Amino acid sequence: MVRMRLSRFGAKKQPFYRVVIADQRSPRNDFIDQVGYYNPLNGGEVKFDVEKAKQWIANGAQPTETVKALLKKAGVTE
Repeated sequence: MVRMRLSRFGAKKQPFYRVVIADQRSPRNDFIDQVGYYNPLNGGEVKFDVEKAKQWIANGAQPTETVKALLKKAGVTE
């Protein structure tokens, strides 16, 4: 199953997450496509490529609970 999930980047104690499309069984940093990012240290900044995100959701990508909340916060979904 294809999932929309967070992939952690950034230095120690300075997290930075990319929102990626990946196979459910693949490792954390092995992904198919990148659709946005989340920076919790910069006031919770969230940015998405809205068209890509909607296309992947329409094609059956299942977002994780955290990504669902971020999509809602960014106004991509209801």
